[in-house]
Amino acid sequence: MTALQSTSAKRRQWQIAACIALACATLPSCATQKADRLTTGSIPSASLSKPVDSMTAVELAGAEKSMGLAYDRNPKDRTAGLNYANILRMNGKNTQALAVMQQVAIANPTDRDVLAAYGKAQAAAGQLEQALATIGRAQTPDRPDWRLYSAEGAVLDQLGRSDEARQKYRLALDTQPKEPSVMSNFGMSYVLSGDLKTAETYLRSASEQSTADSRVRQNLALVVGLQGRFAEAEQIARRELTESQSEANVTYLRSMLSQQNAWAKLSDKDRKPSQATN
Repeated sequence: MTALQSTSAKRRQWQIAACIALACATLPSCATQKADRLTTGSIPSASLSKPVDSMTAVELAGAEKSMGLAYDRNPKDRTAGLNYANILRMNGKNTQALAVMQQVAIANPTDRDVLAAYGKAQAAAGQLEQALATIGRAQTPDRPDWRLYSAEGAVLDQLGRSDEARQKYRLALDTQPKEPSVMSNFGMSYVLSGDLKTAETYLRSASEQSTADSRVRQNLALVVGLQGRFAEAEQIARRELTESQSEANVTYLRSMLSQQNAWAKLSDKDRKPSQATN
């Protein structure tokens, strides 16, 4: 590997970490963010008093315990398995979530939602190629699901195949125009390739949709901050959150953006070898 390639790899690693970091600042566990980008369908949650994304760490622990008991009573039950795997991912227990989804998939081998959730669990556990294959099996040409296109794109982005990823996001948006979760994934794809202005365009459009959630706005805050507009980024990070969540978000944002200079230095090093070869 040349010095230029090494620098590019380091910059990419930093960008991936940056993509993951801020959006999970609103969640009890940062380990969930890769999975969260894979919007593969709604998970049944009738037994929950509030959305899992807005739960505190204590509430998530309680939900994990109760859903674990339901799963233990009937490991082949589709709803119990989906719920339990989802809450395990939210608590950062990706390996255990994958084990649960393996059992559910064995019991429900043709269920699209189960296959999608299985692929999501595989991706969260780092099994990206396997996740891609599983999500592909869940998709059907005669009735394509935009959520699966978006999930497939997110996995392709993690594999560094950004052109293919963006093709999947376009297919998702053809089916579900202006869907904020897809536009957010699209924007974060451009963050990974270092095109922050294009990323902001997608994320700002996503954040303006009525169905956008806080994770979309936190991704926007990150991209704005990475461009040096720190005050604006903090303002975005504080929106529509409780005081404690707001302070946690801003603290995390400041931590991530403190690495802005390191990212800029890597960019400078990238340019210098390139200029020397001309």
